[in-house]
Amino acid sequence: MAQPDLTTDAEKLFEQALEALDEEDSLTALALLERALKLRDAVHWYSWMGVCVARERGQHRRGMELCHEALAAEPDEPAHYLNLGRVHLIAGDKPEALRVMREGMAKGGNPQLAQTLERLGMRRRPLFPGLSRNNPLNRYLGLLLSRLGLRR
Repeated sequence: MAQPDLTTDAEKLFEQALEALDEEDSLTALALLERALKLRDAVHWYSWMGVCVARERGQHRRGMELCHEALAAEPDEPAHYLNLGRVHLIAGDKPEALRVMREGMAKGGNPQLAQTLERLGMRRRPLFPGLSRNNPLNRYLGLLLSRLGLRR
């Protein structure tokens, strides 16, 4: 009889942790997830724990490991790709974050993943493709045309 109560308690804590994460309160989410995982060790919760650990404790590698464990258990769950992408962003690796999130969109995606990808934005093609992106012509002429509204 005690087992179902522990499971429902853990699920309630997990739901509260997700609400806290939605409100950008990762410290509270971390505490709630730790309590939930003590009651019930659910691998599919690890990716959210990975985000909290990376954000609050600065343990990027540990956060990535947790996300990878969740992905190994549920490889078709887009939320795990979103969370792994978030950890990469926290670690400062935007290109890898974008790659992981795009992979999550290919697995079916979800609205939050699509919104995050849209917010991160896509780079426009350089004005002069033969020159590098960092070339002053591409950089400053692109900025000028964008500010004038002449470049989409």
